[in-house]
Amino acid sequence: MKFYISATGIKKLTISSSAAVSSGRGGVGLPIGMKGKGLPPVTRRISHRTLLLPAVLVLGLLLTLLFFRITFIMLESAAFCSSPIGCLGWRIFGGSDSTRLREELMRALLEATNDGDNGIERSSTSLPSSFNDLVKDMTSNGQDIKAFAFKTKAMIMKMEQMVESARQSESIFWHLASHGVPKGIHCLSLKLAEEYAENAAARSRLPSPQYISHLIDPSFHHVVLLTDNVIAASVVVSSTIKSSSIPERLVFHIVTDKKTYTAMHAWFAVNSVNSAFLEVRGLHQYDWSHEVNIGIKEMIEIHRLICSHKLDSMKMENIPNKYEHEKDLQHLRPSCTSLLNHLRIYIPELFPDLNKIVFLDDDTVVQHDLSSLWELDLNGKVVGAAFDSSCGDDCCPGRKYKDYFNFTSPIISSKLDYDRCGWLYGMNVFDLQAWRKTNITATYHHWLKLNLNSGFELWNPGALPPSLIAFEGHVHRIDPSWHIAGLGYRSIINVTQSVLEDGAVVHFSGPAKPWLEIGAPEIRSLWSRHVNMSNEFIRKCGIME
Repeated sequence: MKFYISATGIKKLTISSSAAVSSGRGGVGLPIGMKGKGLPPVTRRISHRTLLLPAVLVLGLLLTLLFFRITFIMLESAAFCSSPIGCLGWRIFGGSDSTRLREELMRALLEATNDGDNGIERSSTSLPSSFNDLVKDMTSNGQDIKAFAFKTKAMIMKMEQMVESARQSESIFWHLASHGVPKGIHCLSLKLAEEYAENAAARSRLPSPQYISHLIDPSFHHVVLLTDNVIAASVVVSSTIKSSSIPERLVFHIVTDKKTYTAMHAWFAVNSVNSAFLEVRGLHQYDWSHEVNIGIKEMIEIHRLICSHKLDSMKMENIPNKYEHEKDLQHLRPSCTSLLNHLRIYIPELFPDLNKIVFLDDDTVVQHDLSSLWELDLNGKVVGAAFDSSCGDDCCPGRKYKDYFNFTSPIISSKLDYDRCGWLYGMNVFDLQAWRKTNITATYHHWLKLNLNSGFELWNPGALPPSLIAFEGHVHRIDPSWHIAGLGYRSIINVTQSVLEDGAVVHFSGPAKPWLEIGAPEIRSLWSRHVNMSNEFIRKCGIME
């Protein structure tokens, strides 16, 4: 076979085929019986148009596919890449989709992080309300991955603000719930007041006349309780007696207001305590001097103004501030303006004939014998108090001076130590003889007036902050196991069961009082087990149901 190509170009292609004459075989494709010898060469010609048409068709098909591929890549790049042309080059020349997307996403996230809130302000004008809305927004508007990163960041920050606001609102509502008086306790007061009016035994003298001298006898162990809650007072008394090794030496002095006096007296007259002695006195039965009366009225009015100012300040805020501790919401508690709560600064005037007493709040439960407290040497100090050391010495979480006072005020910063631990109120030993030799009550009033004149900005509302200042230099530290406080806060979950069991007195300080349903059931049981559920009045009023 021979190929003939013309010198002027590939205009014609000639293919010649000649048989080997010497072989004697016929030519290929010839009729049978014909010889190949002497025949002219066979020639095949292929025109250039014949080759060009398939080539054009193949090229057109390839270009069409390439066009659609480039278009698809460009559309994808517009949604995920900050530079679509860069993405296009990367993917055409062999780049990995997942690698490129990961790098672009990381770059966009880092830029959104380093940009602070500048990009957030631009993105927060019309934020999607959900993830599905975000996807629709990104796909319909053809936004790049940078816009996705900034919008996602803005949405997360907005959700964080909403969660924080909801948390603060929930905490406020939780504190407001502590204002309520359960219907069972309200019923108990009414039933007992009725009993006082109808039953002579409910009006009998407390204690019996032959034991009146015990009320001022220094050889007895005197316990002082200021409360308007009948069931709470009964738990304090019963738990103290059960835990005492010498209950016959206990004398309880219960002081209440005028409206609760009849119910309180009727309860302890009808349900007499075994072994111990008890008196119930109403504030209306005290005959104080004019000076003391004026001082008490002035004190309670300033405390009321402090709580009202704090409440008004909170109402003016669109979003509640981030409170570091639940104690910052003291102004929401009933105790903030309670006369009986603040009257403890006048204990020497309440009991002028007593020398040494143990003071108990009405939200406490006594678990171990307190007898040794009356023999405790206070080394010339006025008050014996425990310091919170649940996490180690001098750690007192949430109970340092910085948690009570405003150290941006020069008056406070020049007087007090920022990191000093505050002592615990609610279970204290008071040497009233030593107290009467000091100016503690006068100092307390001085600082109240100073806070009033400073626009109520010196400390958070409560009875403890001004007392910390007034008793400065007059506090004797006692073992922390005497007083386990804070059971009325949700943070009590950090206290171990062994610590609770070892505590001589457990204190439900905080909003979640044990007679309220907002408290934790496992903690409330420490208190409820001292409620006499078989008592007729308890059953009728459905206490603890």
